[in-house]
Amino acid sequence: MQTTSKSLARYYIFITISMLFWGMSFIWSTIALEYFKPIALIFFRLVLSSVILYSYIRISGSAEKIHKEDGKWFFLLALAEPFFYFLGENFGLLYVSPAITSAIIATIPLFSAIVAFILLREKIEKLTIAGIFISFSGIIFMLVNRDLSLNASLKGVLLLFLAVFSAVAYSFFIRKLANKYKAVTILTWQNIIGSLYFLPLFLIFDLKDVLSSTPSTGSVLAIVQLSIFASGVAFLLFIVVVAKIGMVKANIFTNLIPVFTGVFSYFIIGEIINLQKVVGILMVVGGIVISQMPAFVQVYQRNRQKRELERRKN
Repeated sequence: MQTTSKSLARYYIFITISMLFWGMSFIWSTIALEYFKPIALIFFRLVLSSVILYSYIRISGSAEKIHKEDGKWFFLLALAEPFFYFLGENFGLLYVSPAITSAIIATIPLFSAIVAFILLREKIEKLTIAGIFISFSGIIFMLVNRDLSLNASLKGVLLLFLAVFSAVAYSFFIRKLANKYKAVTILTWQNIIGSLYFLPLFLIFDLKDVLSSTPSTGSVLAIVQLSIFASGVAFLLFIVVVAKIGMVKANIFTNLIPVFTGVFSYFIIGEIINLQKVVGILMVVGGIVISQMPAFVQVYQRNRQKRELERRKN
C-alpha cells in the first residue's frame, strides 16, 4: 500500500513522540542513578516493562508464535539493545551530563546511513545526506567550546559510542523482524530476553546494594517512567516507523533527542540554555526538515499523478 501524505505525517508524529520520550529518558535516568547503580536501573526498567507488555499481549489476545528460524534475530536484537546499548548509555551517564549524552546518541543517523548503504543497499537521497550533516553540525556546535575543547570525560564518551554502535546494529536486526511480527511482539521479547541477559549481572554486582538501601520516591517514579514511556511506547512507535519509512529516514529523527533533553533539562533540573544551544537546536531541526524533503516530494508527486488520472477518467 502506497504511503499518502496523511499517513506519512502520522508516522512523523509517531517518531517525534518516540524521540520525546527518549530525550526525557536521559533526565529520568539521571534522577534514578542518584540511588540505583546502572545495572540495577536497567534490570528493573526491563523487568517492569516486560511484565506490562507481556500482560497486554496475553490479555488482548495479540500474542504471536515466534518462528524457530527467527530466534537468532531476537537474541541478537536484545543483545544489541537493550543489553550493550543500555550498558553504554547508563554507565556513560555516570561520567557525562544528560545534554552531552543525548547529543552523542544523536550521532546514530550518521552511522546508520553508512550501514544501511553498505549492508542493506538502502538508497540515500542527497538531501537526506545533507540533512544528516547539518543536524550533526548543529550537535557539534552545541558541544564544542570556542577553543575547540570538549568538556566531557573520554571514558564516558567511549561508553556512549558503544551505545551508538549498538543502536545501529539494532536498527539492522529490526529490519529482519519488523515486517514479520507486530511491534508489540518484538518489543515484548526484546525486553524479556534483555532482562535475562542482565539478571546474572544484577545478582552478582547490585543485588546486595539494592537490599540494603531505601530509594527515594523520585527515583522509583523515574524507573516507572523509563519502563512505560522509554522502554515501551517509544520503542513500539519506533519499530512501526522503521518498517514504513526505512532505517535512515527514521534514525535521522534521533537528532531531536538532544533538543528535547536540553529543553526539558532546563525546566526539570535547571540546565542553562544559552544562545549557542539555541543555534545548535535550530540547525538540528533544520537538518531534519531538509532530510525529509525527498519523502514529501515523492508523496506529493504520487498524489498529483493520482489526481491527474482521476481527472482524465472523469
